[in-house]
Amino acid sequence: MNLVLEPNRTITHTVTVFVLLGFSGHREVQNLLFFLFLMVYILTLLGNGTIVCAVRWDEQLHTPMYILLGNFAFLEICYVSSTVPNMLANFLSESKTITFTGCFFQLYFFYSFGSAECLFLSVMAYDRYLAICHPLHYPTIMTGWFCATLISACWVGGFLYYLVPTILISQLPFCGPNIIDHFACEQGPLLALVYVPAPVTESTCYTFNSMIILGSLFPIIGSYTLVLRAVFRIPSGAGQQKAFSTCGSHLVVVSLFYGSLVVTFLCSTSGNPAEMKKIVTLGYSVVTPLLNPLIYSLRNKDMKNALRKVLGGLKIS
Repeated sequence: MNLVLEPNRTITHTVTVFVLLGFSGHREVQNLLFFLFLMVYILTLLGNGTIVCAVRWDEQLHTPMYILLGNFAFLEICYVSSTVPNMLANFLSESKTITFTGCFFQLYFFYSFGSAECLFLSVMAYDRYLAICHPLHYPTIMTGWFCATLISACWVGGFLYYLVPTILISQLPFCGPNIIDHFACEQGPLLALVYVPAPVTESTCYTFNSMIILGSLFPIIGSYTLVLRAVFRIPSGAGQQKAFSTCGSHLVVVSLFYGSLVVTFLCSTSGNPAEMKKIVTLGYSVVTPLLNPLIYSLRNKDMKNALRKVLGGLKIS
């Protein structure tokens, strides 16, 4: 497919479809990428779906920590499903088009699930802080009602948070080129196609992105700073190791997710190539959801036992 842009051409019609370029390459490369991402998608669904089933069916996991993890795993399924199915279809398509409405639906759900993930990671860090720093008060603070309230706040907050930026971007005039150099309808490439400058909308989106990233990251850093202080005060090495084991998985996931987000954020202001931005976006939107089940199950004995039951006695070493 040959796509030719004419930057000096004046276009007066309104864009009704966008073209998602995705990843460049010949047909053989596109087919290879299709099968690769299809396998990644299937493994992500199976891995996170297994965690959801384990938390749902094993009564020993009906505690705030694992209920949060079960919701987080379900969120990862939704998050990866907001972009990967359309990406897979585009690998096999010649036109690689998406409707205007479909593009903004994808933008909204992609950022909403991402916002909800930030909130969940922050709440999960708070849960670990309470469990380690205030173990005697933990059962009275993290009650079933309070846990359900936090979970509801993460879901509702994630979906309400990105409504304003989505509406603002959708109201901008898209009358020029309709080619998005990305595998999804992402905010930066979309704003680059706006027919006239929109500094207010760009500043608003920048502010919203910064608030959700920093607003969730700082509580995580604060929680784990207090956790580390409490852990180092534990006299026995075994006690320290047990405390670290309950936080290690979450810290690894936080590092992967926020590390990719920060790099993407820096890329958007440093003029890095578009291909690099796509690869980094894959880090937090595709790779992290794939690795989460492995990270949480391999470092947690209770989860291993629950997974053995779900998988019919399969050994997890």
